[in-house]
This record gives sequence, C-alpha cells and structure tokens, in this order.
Amino acid sequence: MTIALGLRLSHALIQAPMAGVQGVELAAAVTAAGGLGSLPAAMLSTDQLDAALTAFRAKVDGPVNVNFFCHQPPATDERFAPAWISQLQPYFDEFSIDAASIGAGVERRPFSAEACEVLERHNPAVVSFHFGLPSPALVDRVHAMGSVIAATATTVDEALWLEAHGADWVIAQGFEAGGHRGNFLSHDMAQQLDLSALLEGVVAAVDLPVIAAGGIADAADVRRLLSAGASAVQVGTAFLLCDEATTSDVHRQALSADGDKATAITNIFSGRPARGIVNRAIRELGPISRNAPSFPQAATAITALRQQAEAQGSGDFSPLWCGTNIRGCDSISAAAMIAKLMDSAH
Repeated sequence: MTIALGLRLSHALIQAPMAGVQGVELAAAVTAAGGLGSLPAAMLSTDQLDAALTAFRAKVDGPVNVNFFCHQPPATDERFAPAWISQLQPYFDEFSIDAASIGAGVERRPFSAEACEVLERHNPAVVSFHFGLPSPALVDRVHAMGSVIAATATTVDEALWLEAHGADWVIAQGFEAGGHRGNFLSHDMAQQLDLSALLEGVVAAVDLPVIAAGGIADAADVRRLLSAGASAVQVGTAFLLCDEATTSDVHRQALSADGDKATAITNIFSGRPARGIVNRAIRELGPISRNAPSFPQAATAITALRQQAEAQGSGDFSPLWCGTNIRGCDSISAAAMIAKLMDSAH
C-alpha cells in the first residue's frame, strides 16, 4: 500500500470528523477504502469513546483519527440567558414549548485527562484537535502514546502557534468549510481566508505537513490542492449523503433539494461560528446573534425547537452543517466517494 502522511494509507485523504452525522460505520469504511477515517469525540462520554474505538477496531485493521475540541467551557451558566430566551420565545409559543421544561441536553466536552486515558488503551494513529490544543501535559501524553497530533488553523498565525506548541500536522481550514470554524486566536471573521489563500500562506510559513480542508468537491479540487503544496486533503461535506453516514432525513433532504442551497456562517446553534445551509432559524435569528450564549451553551434551548420541528419533518431549526461546495455530495458508498475524489489525484 502507498504510504501517505507516514501512515498505512492508499490515499492522501482524511474524512473530516462530523459529530451528529456519522459514527463508527463511516470512519471504518473510509479507512477500509484506503483513506483516514475519523471519529468525532467531543460529544462522547469516556465509556462511549472506548466503545467506539473498540467497534472501529473490530471492523477494520487500519489507522483512525480521533477528534476533540479544546474550548474553554463558560465560567457561568448562560443557557437560559433572558435575552436569548426572549429571542426564542415566539418559536417556543409556536411549538407549545415551556422553556422551563427544557433539559440540559448533550454536552460538548473539551479534551481531558480522562479521555486521554481511554486513548492510551487504544493508541489511535492520529489525534486531532479543534479550537487550539490541550494543555502541554496532555500534548505530551498524546505524543507518548505514539499518536500524531493534528490541529486546525484558520489563519497563518494559528498555524505558526500550533507548530510552536506541539502539532505534527496543520489542518488549514478555508472559509468554505462546513461546520464549526476552528479559529482560536481571534474571533474576527474578517481574518478568515478562502482555502487557496490560506493554504499558500500556511505552506510557506510552517515546516509541517499541511492538510487542506474546505469546499473540496471533486478530483479536480484534490489535484489542485495537492499541487499547491497540501500533503493531503480533509473532506467532510462530500460524505454527508454517503450510505454509511447517519445524516438525518431533514439534513439529507436539504442537501438533495433543488434550488437555493445558500450557506452562511452562524452562531445560533452552538454559540460559535459554523457554516450550514441557510434555513428559517438562520434567516430570522441570525446569522449572527448577539444574544446567543457562549459555546456550547447556545445549543441547549434551540435544540428543543429542533426536536419539535424535525418531528414534523422540518429542518427549520436544525444545524444543517455543510460547506459551500454541495455539488460534491452523492448518495453512494464511502468507498465510491473516495474513488471519485482521488481519481488520478495521486
């Protein structure tokens, strides 16, 4: 097999970790097809993480990337901040939701010593981080288990910071990318660059392998980025309609629908900027709301609206994460998608 990025890969392709739309099946299928499958772990308990890694290994003998967030949890509970609840109240009334009855919801956890203990039992080939890096002590522990550390940069300054603080690979996330922006040094969206400009700057600035991510839809995109200096590509949106993805029905419908598929950067679903398909919630509440609680607390109240709307077959209040280049989506297997993306690309 071809050695890509120093791993046992046939293709220089990483499947982007995508919480909520994938599980072990997609990650294992990508690795089995010669790419690097990824498991999103920020919403998993330690027991769930252990089970996921065990299930992955039962399905395929190959490398896996396990992805974590590195955010600082808010110091105060803002989930039901009066201004945010007031903004959502007309929708609660529409769906007959009592705001006082809304539960805490699923947590989004930053990487921890407890999670690291689980990884040390499984020794994943790659551990990747979003929103910076964990503490130096945890970085050292991940390196000690023999794992490669990859981390997202959305600016050249972030790439240089990651190189200086222990990253082995830099994932250059262009502004076209779907899901959460990985920015951590600045929250100024005006500093965010498209992938071509970001890749050029990061490749020139750091002495690490650079992974290109954002808006990658076909083999021509892959060839162009590899020719521009990327060591590999990271692809997420193109896998959303694949057989192994767990993408919800309303999300699949939005991706497949004819007509307008405009995307926008919004903070209303989690409290941090993220790109998704424009729906009713984004149009009427945002895309950026000053009332949205800090990440990840904005998710709690709006999830109650999402659940009610999805029960009626509507994605009006769902985070329909995807990048700008939706044309790459196709209802095929992950292996077939990799074959399309990597056709004559390497």
